[in-house]
Amino acid sequence: MARSDLFAMANSTFEEAEFVIMGVPYDGTTRLRSGTRKAPAAIRKASNIFDPYLFEHKLDLSKVKVHDAGDVDCGSSCDDMFKAVEEKARRIINTGKFPILIGGERSITYPLVKAYDEVGVISIDAHLDFRSECNMKFNHACTMKRVAEVVGIENIVPFGVRSISKEELFGELPNYVDAYQIREGGLDNSWKKALNMMRRENVLLSLDMDGIDPGFAPGTSRPEPFGLTGYEVKRCIDMVGDRLVGFDISEVLPSHDPGATAALAARFIMEVIAIVHTRRGEK
Repeated sequence: MARSDLFAMANSTFEEAEFVIMGVPYDGTTRLRSGTRKAPAAIRKASNIFDPYLFEHKLDLSKVKVHDAGDVDCGSSCDDMFKAVEEKARRIINTGKFPILIGGERSITYPLVKAYDEVGVISIDAHLDFRSECNMKFNHACTMKRVAEVVGIENIVPFGVRSISKEELFGELPNYVDAYQIREGGLDNSWKKALNMMRRENVLLSLDMDGIDPGFAPGTSRPEPFGLTGYEVKRCIDMVGDRLVGFDISEVLPSHDPGATAALAARFIMEVIAIVHTRRGEK
């Protein structure tokens, strides 16, 4: 019987694994709705409801080598969390494995990005998260601004955006695709546009669950109407294909979730594993 404290498809040691899952139970910069630190446990528990066989991919995930490394010790500060995540993620990447991070709040993306030598970032998110500072430099609302300082503003593409502050609009902005453009142009064309905007071949996909409409994912810290559907995010994962070199998922808030948001997050992790494993096998 699968352990509810591990991701359901985790079946391998670190040395054997193709994929390494790591929880980051941190929400230290959250002010409006805290509690995303409990999301890694909720998402792992939700993963147990799914059959490991994904018929559309003709793939049994129980046969794919996946290791759940447990949760990072986030310490007592944002800096502690950053150091721990970057160190552990770098080990995963340097040993040729695919990292999957489960937050926690949005800020987990920054130390993951720092663990790569070269990567571009596509961020599915309701919010641009490009503020210069919001009470503190590394607030979750500043995450993509900090990421841009690492990889270059030309190497990030926020996708599905439907909330941009005045402060952000008056500053330098990255290329982005908003939710209204997606509705007018169609999901597939809009995602291809985002991929073409990305200057670097290797892509880290960063998914803030509020990128999805609250009708499908109500359990988030900052729900915003007019978002993507769960199926549309699945399509995005499928279409990024063999450019994908890492994945993080954040902002599931168990206290406001009837269970659908955590389950959807778990299913997205399964989708990433299926797509990356299948595409590697095709090479």
